[in-house]
Amino acid sequence: MLSGKFLKMLAAFFMAAVLAGCASTSNEASTGEFLDDTVITTRVKAALVKDPMVSALDVSVESFKGAVQLSGFVKTAAERDRAVKIANDVPGVTQVFNSIQLR
Repeated sequence: MLSGKFLKMLAAFFMAAVLAGCASTSNEASTGEFLDDTVITTRVKAALVKDPMVSALDVSVESFKGAVQLSGFVKTAAERDRAVKIANDVPGVTQVFNSIQLR
């Protein structure tokens, strides 16, 4: 039979392992940050789809810790600028990196 002290130590060990698995580093997002970034990416993409000026199929969106990376190809500088503005206006976005190229 396992002693109460051993069970407490075992529980503490597992808790530490779980918490360590949820921690983030500068190169990796925690589980919560990953979910937040997924929501941000979805919101930015949805906002791009709603806008008649931006061809959302031509713009890729990636998020990491609230920073959004836009890439792809658009026809005009105005379309590129509009995509950046839309991304900046999405709640949770901390900064936007624009790698959209003109065709």
